[in-house]
Amino acid sequence: MTVVTERKWVGPGAVERLKILQDTKTIAIVGASDKLERASYFVATYLLSSSTYDVYFVNPILAGKSGTILGHPVYASLADIPVEIDMVDVFRRPDDTPEIAKEAAEIGAKYFWLQLGIWSDEAAEVAEDLGLQVVMDRCVKIEHARFHGGLNLAGFNTGEISSKRQRIDA
Repeated sequence: MTVVTERKWVGPGAVERLKILQDTKTIAIVGASDKLERASYFVATYLLSSSTYDVYFVNPILAGKSGTILGHPVYASLADIPVEIDMVDVFRRPDDTPEIAKEAAEIGAKYFWLQLGIWSDEAAEVAEDLGLQVVMDRCVKIEHARFHGGLNLAGFNTGEISSKRQRIDA
């Protein structure tokens, strides 16, 4: 028997999510992996190749081993990243997310984003209490592609054929 808990938190709508993506310049991926089959690797590949974001990787185990993902350094913690981070994008278990929300606030991040399948009312409450705007159970890659006409690049068959190119305003 599956126990379904009711979600209390209500996230931002499409317009607000678009504003978050437009305002974001730097993204730290917490729980980043160097394994091709992991969602975080797929998202990182997309963000590095199809967006203008500066992407940073956080994984304490990899920081001590290989030290890189897709040619970029891996940091042991958010506090180790040498630049200001706008968005913290999390690929970790829901139980880990309240503490990550606190770390995100400590480094001055504005946005706390939990990937598809990750939901924590507690983390949302912690993050919002600390001044972060929260998105949960949504994929940054999919949302970016949705708003920039690139869902086909994200692996979705949109059924539309277009010669329009994405405009990136600098």
